[in-house]
Amino acid sequence: MTQQKEMSFLSHLEELRWHLVRSAAAIFLLAIVFFAFAEEVYNNFLLAHIQPDFITYQLFCDFFTFFGFESDFCNINFADKKLQSIKVTSQLMNSLWTSFILGIIVAFPYILWEFWRFISPGLHKNERRQSRGFISIASLLFFLGVAFSFYVIAPISINFLYNYQITDAIQNNFTLESHIGLVTNMILGVSVLFELPVIIYFLAKIGLITPAFSKKIQKTRARFCTYYCSNYNPTRRRESNNCINPSFNFI
Repeated sequence: MTQQKEMSFLSHLEELRWHLVRSAAAIFLLAIVFFAFAEEVYNNFLLAHIQPDFITYQLFCDFFTFFGFESDFCNINFADKKLQSIKVTSQLMNSLWTSFILGIIVAFPYILWEFWRFISPGLHKNERRQSRGFISIASLLFFLGVAFSFYVIAPISINFLYNYQITDAIQNNFTLESHIGLVTNMILGVSVLFELPVIIYFLAKIGLITPAFSKKIQKTRARFCTYYCSNYNPTRRRESNNCINPSFNFI
């Protein structure tokens, strides 16, 4: 009996290994494609936010102009802000790493599918039925996060950070790694945040998140808001109460 269990465990490990191998192969193949078209990927995607005619800048400019407000988005200029490559291998290593990251992003639905193929045999029929559409919903949320970060968060952040300056005595000279790292980290971070509904759903299904646990978190947050507003708000008592009340109303 022990030997049978051990063989079953080893067979599961073997199955998991092949799922990981296929996922890694998909990422690797996509990374090769992105590396082969590195110039197009950088010009049209990774460096698109330092182009003054980027669609988000134009939309924000038209929006504020329509309501009669002046906006810096109408006068964006990155001509004097050139990215620098300090090390000899910077461009090569950056293109390799970026190709790998983009491979993970594009292969995300396939990775989810391989993950689902591995865990689905261990689920009951009702569990599989309740989890129907998991790959489609999770992939949709992930790519919504990619689009939101690329078209909203990244251009606003880059425009602010590129023009932020404490004093004229400091000159901004940004490197290629810092810019690409900022863009890729935002895309991955926001995309993962968009997966929170799916994560919370499955945590609730397995019992890690319960209504009692949620109420406990809300009470803890309420106590923290009360303590913070009462002790660290430098304004008067009346304004401190205004600080506390929205916290409870929000909860």
